[in-house]
Amino acid sequence: MRVLSFGSLNIDNVYSVPHFIVRGETLAARSLNVFSGGKGLNQSVALSKAGLKVFHAGAVGEDDGQFLIDELESAGVNTDYIKRLKGTKTGHTIIQNNEDGDNCIILFGGANQEISKSQIDETLKNFSAGDALVIQNEISGLEYLAKSAKNNGMIIAFNPSPMEDKIIPVFKYADYLLLNEVEAGQFLNEKISCDEPEKIAEKLRSSLPGAKIILTLGTKGAIYSDSEITFHQDAVKVNAVDTTAAGDTFTGFFLSGIFEGRTPQWSMNFATNASAIAVTRHGAAPSIPSRDEVLEKLN
Repeated sequence: MRVLSFGSLNIDNVYSVPHFIVRGETLAARSLNVFSGGKGLNQSVALSKAGLKVFHAGAVGEDDGQFLIDELESAGVNTDYIKRLKGTKTGHTIIQNNEDGDNCIILFGGANQEISKSQIDETLKNFSAGDALVIQNEISGLEYLAKSAKNNGMIIAFNPSPMEDKIIPVFKYADYLLLNEVEAGQFLNEKISCDEPEKIAEKLRSSLPGAKIILTLGTKGAIYSDSEITFHQDAVKVNAVDTTAAGDTFTGFFLSGIFEGRTPQWSMNFATNASAIAVTRHGAAPSIPSRDEVLEKLN
């Protein structure tokens, strides 16, 4: 199986702050670090570090996006399907990282929002039935991409982040749906209680009977649910310093387990331990561990 990760490439500007800034406040940052990022890039790195053959498709501007491509290649990701677009800035973020290791993010899409139907068609013609497509919500053309890949017989894993009404039509194409409790509540259009996550997963499956549901709950762990089984995966307690790529790491390592034929139980445990390592490190893609590191932790 080949995995096509068609997603964002961002330059992450990470400011270390004593607390998140509030309206009208001027706040001095303690430090600034610039990292490679974007949910697409992060998940490509995670998928590759977890042991899969990964191809990344997306776009950067002509300004300073080369180091993002270099980051992917250093992680073993094929970058042949990344376009360089004239007159467009590479996507970037402004991230506040507070003393508790939490973050808040401002995202500018840039080249990520210039994905064309022709680029999608040119890319997908190189993949076939049985290959996998991994997508999020940080690029344009998402519905066309998902529909075209489905018609191509590809397996689709969808992480609907950030959640917006305009991506609701994409949900029906997902074979694997990976989302957190906030995104689940937005999709279900209701206020949900994290005290009963199994019921949330059940509602999602009722709405999307063709999808396998992976519901992440932060420090409360995660839920896996399909037509045959539903189970809870406990979180691994660590001292978190930066949670920026925790979800992307979880997604990449979970899917790597599934795509190589492991059970959902093994894959959820694999992913949980991988994300536990990632949050003890600074940065997005640079924080993602290798497969050997995670296997050593499991053993």
